[in-house]
Amino acid sequence: MEYVEPVVGIANCLGPSICKYLKYHRKLNDYVRNFERIRDELHCKMEDIPKQGVENWLKDAKEMIAEAQDVENKVRNGRYLCRAWNGKLVDEKTREMKEFLDKALNASEGLAMVGPSTGLPLPTSELVGEEAAKEEIWACLMQKELKKIGVWGMGGVGKTTIMKHIHNDLLKEQRFKRVIWVTISKEFNVMKVQDNIASALEAKEYLDKEEDKLRRAAILSEMLKKEGKHVLILDDVWDEVSLEEVGIPEPSDSNGCKLVLTTRSEHVCKYMGCTVIKVKPLSAQQALTLFLSKVGPKIVQNQTIMPTLKLVVKECAGLPLTIIVVAGTLKGEEDPLIWKNALRELKERIEKVEGVEAKVIERLKFSFDHLKDEKVKSCFLHCALYPEDFQIEKDELIECWIDEGFIDDMGTRQEMNDKGQVILKKLEDNCLLENVSRKRVKMHDTVREMALSITRMNPRYMIQAGLQLEELPEKEQWSPDIEKVSLMYNSISEISIDVLPTKCQLLTTLLLQHNPIKKIPYSFFINMPCLCVLNLSYTEIESLPNSISELKNLTTLLLCCCYELRDLPCLSMLQELKKLDLSWTKIEEVPEGMDMLIKLRYLDLRVRTLKEIPAGLLPKLVHLQHLGFYENNEKTSLKAEELEPLKKLEYFTGRFEDINEFNKFISSMQQSKKNLIKYHLQVGSSFMLATIDKTVTIGGVQNWEGESIMHPIEIQQLNISSCNYLRNLVDDNSSFKNVIGLRVWVCEGIECVVSLSSFASSSTHPFQSLEVLDLGDLPKLSALIMKDTGIRSATTSTSAPSATFSHLKEIRIYKCSGMKTLLPHWLLPNLQNLELISVADYDELVEILGAATSEVEEKGSDALIKFHLPKLRQLTLWELPNLKIICSKSGVMVCDSLQLIHITRCDKLKRIPPFVPLVGNGQPFAYAPPSRTITSRKEWWESLEWDDHPNFKNVLQPLWW
Repeated sequence: MEYVEPVVGIANCLGPSICKYLKYHRKLNDYVRNFERIRDELHCKMEDIPKQGVENWLKDAKEMIAEAQDVENKVRNGRYLCRAWNGKLVDEKTREMKEFLDKALNASEGLAMVGPSTGLPLPTSELVGEEAAKEEIWACLMQKELKKIGVWGMGGVGKTTIMKHIHNDLLKEQRFKRVIWVTISKEFNVMKVQDNIASALEAKEYLDKEEDKLRRAAILSEMLKKEGKHVLILDDVWDEVSLEEVGIPEPSDSNGCKLVLTTRSEHVCKYMGCTVIKVKPLSAQQALTLFLSKVGPKIVQNQTIMPTLKLVVKECAGLPLTIIVVAGTLKGEEDPLIWKNALRELKERIEKVEGVEAKVIERLKFSFDHLKDEKVKSCFLHCALYPEDFQIEKDELIECWIDEGFIDDMGTRQEMNDKGQVILKKLEDNCLLENVSRKRVKMHDTVREMALSITRMNPRYMIQAGLQLEELPEKEQWSPDIEKVSLMYNSISEISIDVLPTKCQLLTTLLLQHNPIKKIPYSFFINMPCLCVLNLSYTEIESLPNSISELKNLTTLLLCCCYELRDLPCLSMLQELKKLDLSWTKIEEVPEGMDMLIKLRYLDLRVRTLKEIPAGLLPKLVHLQHLGFYENNEKTSLKAEELEPLKKLEYFTGRFEDINEFNKFISSMQQSKKNLIKYHLQVGSSFMLATIDKTVTIGGVQNWEGESIMHPIEIQQLNISSCNYLRNLVDDNSSFKNVIGLRVWVCEGIECVVSLSSFASSSTHPFQSLEVLDLGDLPKLSALIMKDTGIRSATTSTSAPSATFSHLKEIRIYKCSGMKTLLPHWLLPNLQNLELISVADYDELVEILGAATSEVEEKGSDALIKFHLPKLRQLTLWELPNLKIICSKSGVMVCDSLQLIHITRCDKLKRIPPFVPLVGNGQPFAYAPPSRTITSRKEWWESLEWDDHPNFKNVLQPLWW
């Protein structure tokens, strides 16, 4: 019965719609993020609602959060091995919580309360000189009679930066139930704006089902009305926007809503009936202050440069964007001649053009020209191929630079990636790219305008990305000297023969990803003899035309996530091909002629439908640096001898049939002194999802009893599942001392994680680097650490080897039946870095922290026994029907870092330890830290016994909800 539910779930996923199944599979991470947002919002709402009058709602909310915790445990611990089922489970619970939260907002209208603003703070830079404009906008927002505010000013003057600060301040003030930020951009499209607003409301799925603009507007209008009193910020509006056409309710006294827009046009503000606020350039002193803050301390102290520097600042005309970019270009330059030359260049550029916007572009071009390295310039211009205001994944961007040849071919792919990171940092330091997050960057719209103005000259680019185009641009736009074409993120479903380009003799890059293209005519590629990079990822093509073979100069062919692609023509003529990505397609056979592609560096065949890997193919591809196969496809198991010739391999995902083949592969890698940089390696038939870079999974190896396995030195995650002959994870030859994360699931024979009888000497320290321990569905688990004579009992005082578990931060245990005590007292000295304990669905567990009998006898039954876990932040106990003790009756948990105690369905637990810091005399009733929270059902909380410490309940009561 263990697997009935997942199997039925998979069937249900597949039954109604394969598209929905794929959506759940592809967007699991998005669903999880959305789930976390709604769950956190529900937490916030519970904290904010007054306790009186809504006890029933609070009770239901707590149960809802408990159920959400159940879902989180199942997904985190891999309860369902099908990724799509996980996506479905998370999505359904998210919808349920959202509906519950919506009802709560309506039910609480009669209460005197202000709910928390929904939204995340936006990353922004410090304001220098724009405070006056910010205060004026804020004052207008606070005036009840003003409903619509238009913030206007020239490009780069700081409108968006000011509004980001106001957005974040509105979140803190909580005067409105929701603050919604939507970027409009130059190419206005009603449906795109509707989608963006719905996405901001976390309700885009309701619009996805509707294609009619009018009906979409009606749906969106109802959504916004349900949000109640809110502020809608429309950033970067270029032309008049009809609120009715989009579906934005007119702000009024009755709904209390506000609309704020930023624009470069005063006319737009007036047309839309806004109160107009102009953002003016910085004063001379403000501009100088901003420039000096960006140019570096050495320059600030250099009095020789200062006169010229002030003149350079003057040429920036008080525009924050220009000041920041020019300062970034000259940062650290101490040569006075360089400053004088910069001043001359800026003056010449500004004098040669007319118009305010043109002068801004010329100032920004100054920074572009000072990049000096032509390949760095090309890297920058490539960013303009993405849609306006697009957040670009850093890793994806560097991959594109490698594909384009902007990064020189180096010894390893890692070296090329490192070079890409250096270029990326240079562009960020020069303020030509904005760092959005740790993983993403974007171009300021004015900087992108500058880049586009360059691409219109030489080299020739055609960039029409993200414009909702439904067909290819007209023939006339495909000029003979065009080099790069970006049509990504459009709605092109058909490539008509009537609009096919005639001659594109110089075209090197064609980007068509994220278009619903279903078919490509044979003649499409005929006139593109120099094409090097072709990206058709996320299209709906079922096959490629044979004319693809005519692209003799093609180096990169990207077909990732073409979910309908079943067939490819012979590739033998593509002799220059270095990168081929066929991941998540539906091909069943390796394309004919692939053995001829001896220049391949990058091959991604993570395809679940692939029937076999032809013997002898991989040894011919000796230059491979990146190789990927789908780990859960038994038909594509790999042989070590096939991989042995791949001496340059750095990134590898694949599956081995058994441990013998896996060991041979690792041995050959070590003999060649070659360490994989990123890998997801699967051994056996039982699949577990890999979520971090260096993961080994051993699953379904039924004859494995724990004999030694070889593993890469820098392994981060070890997953073990469905290995029923395995009793413990450590023997004399395999100490797993470098593993950071350990996950063991569905292993019927596992009795312990570490067996002390396995230690050859006291210097053996298994799991000394382990940070995360995740155990689930282990019916015979009796202890984490066991002696050779059996379970280490409470009477035993011997400690574990000092380094074992010494770095452990998280323990998660789900549905393990045999253990009575989770953490014996003698093990606690090893767990001083422990931050999280989560135990769920565990029938036999009686106590969490157990004191040794000898210690109780020594100190006396009434003596206070301290359980030290100084870094513990969270304790989650869920559905433990026989749990009676968290720590012994005479014990106290010394956990000064503890923030959350979550207890659900632990009906036999009648006493809880003092979850508060100790005072000097050892008494635990000093005070209740306001940062600490206890969550549980009301009935359980009221059933607790407080006989031993009658004032304990009064201390903890403020922490409970």
